[in-house]
Amino acid sequence: MSIRFDTAAQYICEKSGWSLTQLSLQKILYIAHMVHMGRERGPLVDGHFEAWDYGPVHPKLYQKVKAFGAKPIPNVFWSKEEIDEDTKAILDEACENLLDKSPADLVRNTHWEGGAWAKHYLPKARNVQIPSSAIMDEYRNRMGRSEAA
Repeated sequence: MSIRFDTAAQYICEKSGWSLTQLSLQKILYIAHMVHMGRERGPLVDGHFEAWDYGPVHPKLYQKVKAFGAKPIPNVFWSKEEIDEDTKAILDEACENLLDKSPADLVRNTHWEGGAWAKHYLPKARNVQIPSSAIMDEYRNRMGRSEAA
């Protein structure tokens, strides 16, 4: 079962000490969503991701935080929804592995050539949804590549 996108975003921002920009938040949320799906737990968050110029974007989250531009997102959230322990574990894992990455590193990660974003990206286009099946394929391809390495 998925949680609200703003619940997950709030959790990630709290873990960062409210230091994340919307660009970093979008990429961390996407990767956590991919891992959650890849581990056969279904979608992490409600809604969908789209292939935008700087990588995967959750459009409802973008609408919520776009006013902050490249500045850190303050505590403008939002949700009192409880997060189950399995979901928290995936969010914690994403935070532990990604919060110290630069926005440029996160963009490079989500622009992976074999990934869902790259397969659906159309320059300057919006409203190009990244299908869940493509996100699952990306997870499988990344895990296969890391196991082979």
